[in-house]
Amino acid sequence: MAVEQDREAVTKGTIQFIEAIRERVGQVVVGQEVVVERLLIALFTGGHVLLQGVPGIAKTLLASALSRAIDLDFSRVQFTIDLLPADILGSEILDQRVNEFKVKKGPIFTNLLLADEINRAAPKVQGALLEAMQERKVTIGGETFTLPAPFLVIATQNPIEQAGTFELPEAQLDRFMLCHRLDYPSPSQEKEILRRNASLGVRRSDRGAIAQTEFDIIDHEPVGSSEQLIQAMEAVHHVHVSETFIDHVVAIINRTRSHPNIELGASPRAGIALIKASRARALIQGRDYVVPDDLFALAEDAILHRIRLNYEALADGLSGVQVLQSLLNDLGALVD
Repeated sequence: MAVEQDREAVTKGTIQFIEAIRERVGQVVVGQEVVVERLLIALFTGGHVLLQGVPGIAKTLLASALSRAIDLDFSRVQFTIDLLPADILGSEILDQRVNEFKVKKGPIFTNLLLADEINRAAPKVQGALLEAMQERKVTIGGETFTLPAPFLVIATQNPIEQAGTFELPEAQLDRFMLCHRLDYPSPSQEKEILRRNASLGVRRSDRGAIAQTEFDIIDHEPVGSSEQLIQAMEAVHHVHVSETFIDHVVAIINRTRSHPNIELGASPRAGIALIKASRARALIQGRDYVVPDDLFALAEDAILHRIRLNYEALADGLSGVQVLQSLLNDLGALVD
């Protein structure tokens, strides 16, 4: 009885912690509530997120605000064609004073890494990052270093520009727990963005002044501690998953492998991601059990980047979203 009461108290505190994070991020980022939820899901479950969206929709601001809300170390790497693996992982540098090599750790040694426009880097760089994401360790000069905990990669892709890019192959996309597609803000949200930006003013610096940006108004005081984050991660594992829910996940994953329009079906990682993400979403929504709505809400983010349509489907003008939605509609009929 005492254990259940302690668990309820921790869960209540975790929900308050989550609400405080969302409120803090909302002070600088207008809208994007779903994206914030997806990032929290990844953070609470140890996954990684790929964000697809055009520039200028607050991806960097969102990651920075989230890291400061929970007092996490934050690094940003702008991926370019001339980027090398050592620029991310680190390298050995000769210290001429003592004539010895010393390890200089790269920006990957952080809690939250924003890999901006990951598809602009060469495949060798992409592979080095994704390998570190999977193994959560880096080898530099024969010495192995464990990455900090927690460790979350938020990678971004611009889906519009294709010149000078190297698309991630399906095997590497599979490493991302979720792939979320961002859209433009609604007219009312964009009006609020413009209104807030117009009121930022300037900040005096030396003998001049600098026009303030949204980054300048991010509160540096965290709303929670690392212990609260750990409690949230533990609380996710106490969220109940029924056998029926697992059957539904298995059903949707297997149907992607036998669908006539799909050449490459979802891997077992898709099912694992769906269940993990559903548990975290249930916790964020204040539940200690998953429901079918969690599966339907997360299916596109967990499955779509893990499947590939065949030539006939593409020739008929079908999209992955359409095919996946038809599968979800069939599953929904069974659930109902």
